[in-house]
Amino acid sequence: MAISKKINVIIADDHAILRAGLKQILAETDDIVVIAEAQNANEAIKFSRNPDADVLLLDISLPDRSGIDALKYIKKDNPKIAVLMLSMHREDQYAVRALKAGAAGYLCKQSASTDLVGAIHTVAKGKKFITPEVAEILANQVDAKNEKAPHETLSDREFQTLTLIASGLSVSEIAVKLSLSVKTISMYRARLLEKMQLKHNAELTHYAIKNNLVE
Repeated sequence: MAISKKINVIIADDHAILRAGLKQILAETDDIVVIAEAQNANEAIKFSRNPDADVLLLDISLPDRSGIDALKYIKKDNPKIAVLMLSMHREDQYAVRALKAGAAGYLCKQSASTDLVGAIHTVAKGKKFITPEVAEILANQVDAKNEKAPHETLSDREFQTLTLIASGLSVSEIAVKLSLSVKTISMYRARLLEKMQLKHNAELTHYAIKNNLVE
């Protein structure tokens, strides 16, 4: 009888306790092995180049750059790796953006204890892992193709700038966080205000809170 191949997994999350918790869940399976742990996006990008890696668990909120940002580099370097995005955010905030950027699935950290192993098995087979919540969001988008909410017209960078401003960060603080220039962030802010027909940060913050785009 042939021995089935183990699924090699990389965990990328900046919280050591969470990485340990995920490892503990996966340790209870016979066919999944954690081969590397990354604490930030740069490490995740580097480790995911490993040709033996099958699945990457990638936190959406990393200290040096966003997971969606890192995802684009990862899929360029290693198109075969299946990336399962992990997030504290509800599905309606980032799931569709992550899938469009090349993720194989999106999982809330709160669901990890029950859904993680099944999600890894699904994406390792080359399939998408989509929760009922995400399926509903995708279905609604198809139904209302021409009725996009203003924030859905934003690019990933513009959307990221929106959520960070609404979280109380200044343009200069966002520039440091995203490793970009103040001029670039100011350009994203100007673009998103124009696209959303808003005048200033107070209106932007009100919109973000009203639409549950910030915690």
